[in-house]
Amino acid sequence: MKNFLLDYLKNHSILKGDFTLSSGEKSSYYIDARISTLSAESLGIITEIFYDKIIQKNLKYVGGPTIGADPIVGALLAESYSKGSPLKGFLVRSGEKKHGTKKVVEGPSIKNSKVVIVEDVVSTGGSILAAIKEVEKEGAKVDLILSIVDREMGAIEKFSELKIQYSPIFKISELI
Repeated sequence: MKNFLLDYLKNHSILKGDFTLSSGEKSSYYIDARISTLSAESLGIITEIFYDKIIQKNLKYVGGPTIGADPIVGALLAESYSKGSPLKGFLVRSGEKKHGTKKVVEGPSIKNSKVVIVEDVVSTGGSILAAIKEVEKEGAKVDLILSIVDREMGAIEKFSELKIQYSPIFKISELI
């Protein structure tokens, strides 16, 4: 199962070239994990791995920064329903919506809850740190962070300093 995902990522989601990451850093490769999270077989494996970790921690709310987390959150909600232990989901926008409710955190209230943040690829952790701030403003506490790939650019240390468990499926050193 994990070997299939490893091969899938290597063959479909690792692009070579000159790229600028969301952190502003330059890279000779880019991980387009949306190719994997928007494909049923690979998303199914990601979902199974993440779901098991969420259930082990007895968490009931799952969310993350939109757009990387969107398909993962949706798949986890469907998986939890099919297994008879429904989760609730939320998505964290990169900024305040300019109309309607003007929310940054979309979904049901997460106040007074422990939550898990999911993400496709984590570099320096900046997007997740921003999401954590928004989640905390809503009165929730992040108890677990899950990602498909950690680019080994310092996020592990940052999350450790915050005393938040972080569990990537793969580190970039396993993929390239």
